[in-house]
Amino acid sequence: MSLFRFEDPWALLLLLGLAPLIYLSLRQRRNGSIAYPTLALLKQLAGASRARIRHIPFVVRCVALVLLVAALARPQLGNRSTEVLSEGVDIMLAIDTSGTMEALDFVADGKRVTRLEAVKKVVKDFVGGRTGDRIGMIVFGTHAFLQCPLTLDHGVLLSFLDRAEVGMAGEYTAIGSAIALGASRLKELPGKDKVIILLTDGINNRGKVSPETAAEIARALGIKVYTIGVGTKGKAPFLVSTILGDQLRYEYVPLDEKTLQKVAKETGAEYFRATDTEALEKIYGQIDKMEKTEVKVKEYTNYLELYPWLLFPALALVSVEIALRNTLLREIP
Repeated sequence: MSLFRFEDPWALLLLLGLAPLIYLSLRQRRNGSIAYPTLALLKQLAGASRARIRHIPFVVRCVALVLLVAALARPQLGNRSTEVLSEGVDIMLAIDTSGTMEALDFVADGKRVTRLEAVKKVVKDFVGGRTGDRIGMIVFGTHAFLQCPLTLDHGVLLSFLDRAEVGMAGEYTAIGSAIALGASRLKELPGKDKVIILLTDGINNRGKVSPETAAEIARALGIKVYTIGVGTKGKAPFLVSTILGDQLRYEYVPLDEKTLQKVAKETGAEYFRATDTEALEKIYGQIDKMEKTEVKVKEYTNYLELYPWLLFPALALVSVEIALRNTLLREIP
């Protein structure tokens, strides 16, 4: 980034003093001497305006004075560079895509949406505010798999998020497997702050690793696991196709809050419950504040002195003025 400045800007105040001096000099010149060099020169200038020509030294002097004042203010051109000293937070998003995430108990933009659609919308806003953090994504259902590795390219992450669909990892819920997979990915990175944000609407009913065991692994690796339980309490609406067309059918979806609370507590994090889109936005906002990256930045600026580009032309103009006054435009009092 290029910067321009005057090291001693107070010197520019001298320009204010030049205005009355110029004015007084002009008044004196109206009644002053006659520029009278040689007869030969007068013949050469017979067709020119002597009134204008005789002001040339004065104009040259004024320009020289302005350049000298500007040089005295020391104009400088600088290049600023920044160095980021601190690392961001490594965040692994673990998102439930099991069959129950198709429940239509959330509202976004005034219309019913599935739980997964609401989560995708909120997660997009969360990711947009985490510049400087490496973020990855795991989707889980019957199985857990890495949808997007940890990356600073959040555009790539969001493109994978857009492709997430209900049922893509199976109809059941393997919470323990998702935590274990997230921990295994985060442990390979050198960063200090490592976080898993796990979101689910069900209970752990698949997978070889229990949520409690996975939480112990994460704690041993210094990884916090924030857990979020989503969905209305009681029965949730699902869209089903019948001979009469699409209709809403209400079903009970169990949520194992006790296990999610244990996982969060075991790793030094917190558990949250979201029953609507607004609550979900507040939860991600809270996590964003709790795991905020403190970026320390050093700025370096190198300045190039520009005054020689003004000083030398000013001195040259002074020399020209002296030469003119003593030769071609010599004045006789």
